[in-house]
Amino acid sequence: MEAKAVAKYVRMSPRKARRVIDMVRGIQVDKALNILHFTHKAACVPIEKTLRSAVANMLNNESASKVEPDHLFVKEAYVDMGFGFKRFRAASMGRAMKIKRPSCHITIVVSTQDNQ
Repeated sequence: MEAKAVAKYVRMSPRKARRVIDMVRGIQVDKALNILHFTHKAACVPIEKTLRSAVANMLNNESASKVEPDHLFVKEAYVDMGFGFKRFRAASMGRAMKIKRPSCHITIVVSTQDNQ
């Protein structure tokens, strides 16, 4: 059994979020939460929130009512590029320069140990 959670339009660069999500892919959920809680990166906050949501989705699933949270692991975890917010910044000589503020979509799938 598996459950999925997606956080969309997170205002963060996908490259920075991928550095953090690579640390938790394929390990047990309790170890992953411990790593995310004690790592000093800005991407840890939305990733931890998404992981907790995936675990809650698994525990609230009707077919997975007998699942222990200790037996869950992160089956899939990836970050996709989201919409780039277009903004303008003042430049020299009265010009305006276009800047693109990145966003990302964080997807986490948790599963039980027997589905490896």
